[in-house]
Amino acid sequence: MNHYETVFILNPVLSETQIKETVKKYEDFLVSKGAKMVTKEDWGLKKLAYPIQNKKSGFYHLFEYQVDGEVIENLELDFRRDERFMRYLTVSLDKHAVSWAERRRAKLKQKA
Repeated sequence: MNHYETVFILNPVLSETQIKETVKKYEDFLVSKGAKMVTKEDWGLKKLAYPIQNKKSGFYHLFEYQVDGEVIENLELDFRRDERFMRYLTVSLDKHAVSWAERRRAKLKQKA
């Protein structure tokens, strides 16, 4: 199982319940494919660096998980088909990125 991190931007015109439903849908999709969720973060509404689909902001979310590589292709195919997603990026984390992510999560827990 590889360690992955996916950041995605949801359309800002969605309601709070639509956003929660979308995030839950894709979290359930990953878990159903055998993924072990490490963490998920809601970064909230952020201003974009440049307009996407004539929108100047979007709701950012992060998933960090462990799963087999074949699942990523299916996940990104669903992202492309879903009109609620403006952008997404999935990266495979090496051992250095995993340790950095752990330190980042520890800092966030200290602040909270």
